[in-house]
Amino acid sequence: MDLHTQCSNSTLGPMCNEEASGPLALIIIPSLLALSSLLVVALIICSLLRRRPQGPVDSSAVQNPNGQAQALHLGEASAVPSAVREALRLWEIPAGCVVEGLRFCQTGRYGPICTGLLKRDGISTVVVVKTLGDGANQSEAREFVEWIHFHTTVCKNDKVARMLHCQTGRLPMSLILEAYSPGNLLHFLWTLRNVIGTGNPAPLFSERSVFVIAIQVAAGLDYLMAEHRLVHGDVAARSILLGPGLSVRVSGLGVAFAERWKDLAMKQPPVEVPLKWQAPERILKQPAIDRSDVWSFGILLYELITLGSPPYPELEPQSVLPQLRRCYRMGRPESCGGPLYNLMRYCWMWSFKDRPTFSAITKLLQSYMYLAATEAIGAPEVMDIDEYNRKAGVLPQH
Repeated sequence: MDLHTQCSNSTLGPMCNEEASGPLALIIIPSLLALSSLLVVALIICSLLRRRPQGPVDSSAVQNPNGQAQALHLGEASAVPSAVREALRLWEIPAGCVVEGLRFCQTGRYGPICTGLLKRDGISTVVVVKTLGDGANQSEAREFVEWIHFHTTVCKNDKVARMLHCQTGRLPMSLILEAYSPGNLLHFLWTLRNVIGTGNPAPLFSERSVFVIAIQVAAGLDYLMAEHRLVHGDVAARSILLGPGLSVRVSGLGVAFAERWKDLAMKQPPVEVPLKWQAPERILKQPAIDRSDVWSFGILLYELITLGSPPYPELEPQSVLPQLRRCYRMGRPESCGGPLYNLMRYCWMWSFKDRPTFSAITKLLQSYMYLAATEAIGAPEVMDIDEYNRKAGVLPQH
């Protein structure tokens, strides 16, 4: 009996069917295993794509001065609390929004600081982009992320520098702030001084202009203390941004951030505030308080009325505290009215308990506004930056 006849027998039928299906099973089972593996890989890829943030900052622009991309992002800053991660997702730069044409300005505490254009739906906004420097480790990345989160918490007042977006989910990690023009108040004062010195037409800047700016700065500092119990720590013309119509934004919050997050293991050295702007208790390394900012605000008033002159120009920084102990105070500047000078002296009371609060300062400035002179402030000599740095005891910017 041949094989075909045997397989036709009904008794042997099931055995013959099983034997016949063996080669087919050898084909189907490996195929199913391969298909399932491909499905798992596809799911992993889809998951990664979904997590990828959209609308990145122009990767060709946000680089360090050497043109090198950074090496860390939020996902690698493992010490960042989950609550911070969730809060920052609301601020991530949205889809269809890019920053182009970045120009390097200077090196900041964390890395390059650039200006550029934020573009979305055909609308362009001038911005300042602060990025995490190349070669940062996880500790530095965590500090930078906390620095961004600090801005999301604090920058909710129209007298404080405004945060627009951030980028933490992809490289380079960046903080995007609204730019303000003409910008840095100290540089604006120097520009006024230099333009007036040439005899060319210059914007009118009077004692009343000083009052207008000072009221806004006092309001911004009062907000920081009243709403966040935050001492600015570096009140000076260099920390104020000036916009159209003498509108003001308080910036330069690095010292305030460092004081608030002292528990962070910061590799960067603490922000250095020049001695000539510090209240006596701060020079003596006592804790920061809001009335210390009031002392510095008095120095800011001096900067404004002198178009950016360095304070205590006749003193070396190390001799300021001994002179203050002897009740020395700067004299009344030219173009400075009595009420404004009296407010300066009020801010410079030795005991912080005797100094006014910022809410009281705002009311005093508003009540004395009508006494402020409206003619242009006289032009001192053209500013020499190196001479300024020497007299003010500040380090030149990079």
